Amino acid sequence: MTPPERARLTVALGELRQRTGLSLAGLAERTTFSKSSWDRYLNGRTLPPRTAVTELCALAGEPPDHYLALRDLTPHPRQAPPAPASPPSPPPPRPRLRGATVLAVLAAVCALTTASVTSALALLPLPRAAPRAVAAGPLCGGASCAGQDPMAARCAAAPVTLADHRTATGAWMELRYSPVCGTSWARMWGTRVGDRIDMTPGGGEARVRTPTEADTYVYTRMTRTAPGTRVRACFHPATGAPGECVTSRVAGAAQP
Repeated sequence: MTPPERARLTVALGELRQRTGLSLAGLAERTTFSKSSWDRYLNGRTLPPRTAVTELCALAGEPPDHYLALRDLTPHPRQAPPAPASPPSPPPPRPRLRGATVLAVLAAVCALTTASVTSALALLPLPRAAPRAVAAGPLCGGASCAGQDPMAARCAAAPVTLADHRTATGAWMELRYSPVCGTSWARMWGTRVGDRIDMTPGGGEARVRTPTEADTYVYTRMTRTAPGTRVRACFHPATGAPGECVTSRVAGAAQP
């Protein structure tokens, strides 16, 4: 039976993975752990190391303290006790019991065992209900998604990358589109404090405000985009250098 601490950790890591929008292969590309390792961690078969939890939190844009504490509370698999150096001496032979004597002994043993088990169960804490898994799927669609965070609205689970570009400062920028939600947004990473990115249509903008944000993805808010819509994202470095832009069109029928 899965301990409740392990179940809570598995659900929490699954939520973080969903917020990153990355597959197992994508996690392997952006972290120091392999695809097979992430498969074991996210399915609760292996307790992840603290480094893996920290790297996943960075990708999801979450502070790691809560998740590290949850990980540290999860019990490690118990190891079997070491084998004795030499086999124990055999116990002395037991006297043979017959007839009514055997029945009396068996009745006494059963009564004693039942009483012991009942007492032990009374001392055990009540089992905690396992945490419920977070429902899959986006929380909005079309116009209702406009202005929302793509991660919080679960629109970034399987997006289409419309365009990407590495800027002169070394930062990366992407235009993304969610066919399920019918929205687009821009994101950047490898940035510096003060860098910003904006997207049109919609006028969404995001700015790197802290060193923590500079170490992970920073997203604009979403804007509704139908197939054929032309979208544009521009990166503006904190150095004041000229901005760099990428343009693409959402897949589908072209706009007139």
